[in-house]
Amino acid sequence: MREERVAAGACSLPVYSLNTVVVGTGAAGYNAADRLYAYGQHDIAMVTEHVLAGTSRNSGSDKQTYYKLTLSGDTPDSVWEMAETLFSGQCVDGDLALCEASLSTQCFLKLVEAGVPFPHNRYGEYVGYKTDHDPRNRATSVGPYTSKKMTECLEASVARKGIRVFDNMQVIRVLSDGKRAIGLLCLDTSKPKEDVFALFNCKNIIFATGGPAGMYRDSVYPHGHYGANGLAFEAGVTGKNLTEWQYGLASLHPRWNVSGTYMQALPRFISTDADGRDEREFLLDYFTDVGNLLTKVFLKGYQWPFDVRKMAEGSSIIDVLVYLETEKGRKVYLDFSRNPCGGDIDYTALSDEAHTYLEHAWACFGTPIERLAYMNAPAVAFYRDKGVDLTYELLEIALCAQHNNGGLGINCWWQTNVEGFFAAGEAAASHGVYRPGGSALNAGQVGSTRAAQYIAARRGGDPLSMSDFLASANRQVEDILSMARVLRSARPQNEPQEQSQNPDSAWEAITSEMSRAGGAFRDAESIQEVLENTRKLLVQFPAGYRTDAGDSLSTAFRLRDILICQDVYLSAMQQYIASGGKSRGSALYTDTNGTKPFAALPDRFTFTLDNGERGDEVQEVTREAEKNTFVWRKVRPLPVEDDTFENVWRDYRKNGSITE
Repeated sequence: MREERVAAGACSLPVYSLNTVVVGTGAAGYNAADRLYAYGQHDIAMVTEHVLAGTSRNSGSDKQTYYKLTLSGDTPDSVWEMAETLFSGQCVDGDLALCEASLSTQCFLKLVEAGVPFPHNRYGEYVGYKTDHDPRNRATSVGPYTSKKMTECLEASVARKGIRVFDNMQVIRVLSDGKRAIGLLCLDTSKPKEDVFALFNCKNIIFATGGPAGMYRDSVYPHGHYGANGLAFEAGVTGKNLTEWQYGLASLHPRWNVSGTYMQALPRFISTDADGRDEREFLLDYFTDVGNLLTKVFLKGYQWPFDVRKMAEGSSIIDVLVYLETEKGRKVYLDFSRNPCGGDIDYTALSDEAHTYLEHAWACFGTPIERLAYMNAPAVAFYRDKGVDLTYELLEIALCAQHNNGGLGINCWWQTNVEGFFAAGEAAASHGVYRPGGSALNAGQVGSTRAAQYIAARRGGDPLSMSDFLASANRQVEDILSMARVLRSARPQNEPQEQSQNPDSAWEAITSEMSRAGGAFRDAESIQEVLENTRKLLVQFPAGYRTDAGDSLSTAFRLRDILICQDVYLSAMQQYIASGGKSRGSALYTDTNGTKPFAALPDRFTFTLDNGERGDEVQEVTREAEKNTFVWRKVRPLPVEDDTFENVWRDYRKNGSITE
């Protein structure tokens, strides 16, 4: 890596020239850097907004899951069968599914060797359990902090190799020459006002920035995780399956999935007004059968993500009812101190599934907190460590965005349509409508491995010469520096206050609107309304905003990324509806010609269930000159290869298996 300074307008900027920059210090990012080094590409560095932020390090659930090939017992399994499971999630490209299945064991065992303590029996079998959308027992876990432990172990491996990590570097522009990525412009938030920008001149970028969490107000993503897909779209990277998300119930302080045992302990759901008065057990307004109500709450532990297929008979009606309470301006809480429905629980009134589970768990007694502590003491300790004692404190919850199954389109080496620009982790669109629980952690490890393999074998060498780099990047850099000057400028004396906004207040408004119109419940009119406002705010940038230096400038550029992101994502939802798309996965689209699962629900919950006919199609979008262009294509099928050993061996000796 070479470092020098160049003049850009009135600024003097440091430029770091190297082969590959990995953006993001989560599990996928660290693995990418670790793999690159192991494969012989040492001219690398990592860039991150904050090394201790991000979803991998700061999120989890009741039993955070890692999904991989079965490695224990006499249960039959195969790479092909796992690939078929992933492929069956609808709108999934078969080559990606096969890669994720094929490399799952390699990536899992690398984590084991790195120190992640996945449980095994005394004979060395890595035992598993069944997760959602999983026909086998492929899931495993080290507890609620599985991804955190993965990140820490991979970080230690990267540190031992001496790979440089640029902390406090916020990417604010992906630089390209029209067909390939050539570098990055970053805001160095650790530097004073007069020296806040840095350039990276690189041949390859691995974008491991996570999902676009910053779009939503109601989010289970940790504070400090925002994503940066908007910057990729601006650079011409194609988006794929952007309509496909997961939403589920989560606590707000701290942000955490209330899945698994939190629901199986049968807590009381209550709501209050904004001041904490007028407490109501609102589920009783919709359920006349207490046994049915408690069964639905119990099933929410298994069926944590909102699933439109599970509204009428399953537990997803609970998500809807929580959402409706919050839409009224009320606050919703879980109360573990008292039993629901005003007294002792008749466990025989629950479904056989729920009753049998609780009976076998010896948990048919006491209050919710007593049941939770008995079945899963660490679940209680988690909140206590975060300052919430469930023994007597209420836990505020909402229906929150949790994971983007879509993202940036990639090929089987996780390279996007922009040459030299790779995506890994949640930023990459390897999933479809449904996916097995825990498959995202595997996808991040596999994708970063595939990208590193390809770069090391096919994209070595130096980046552009400094003169060529500056010639290609100068206009893009000057555009951003000009925006910064406008953002920092003082408001003219004759300019009304309302003509310019503080980025923080604008952020609160746009994320609230995204949760309302672009969350789990969507209708064409609301999407159009929010989309028009988003585009208006984009047009006003930067002239419509004023900041100070430091954090405010950082927020302003992040706001710009989020506005671009919302434009593209909302456009995808709008185009999905216009092309005849129906409700599926974790998204309900209002359809007045459909049916309503419960008469008491508002009309906006009338919908038509998708029948899977479009499960072999992928929606793609490319942004150019601030316009979004959509195409639909068939999924790439599961590859059928000649796996005769001699033929594979011959090709491997010739190409090392790294081919287009």
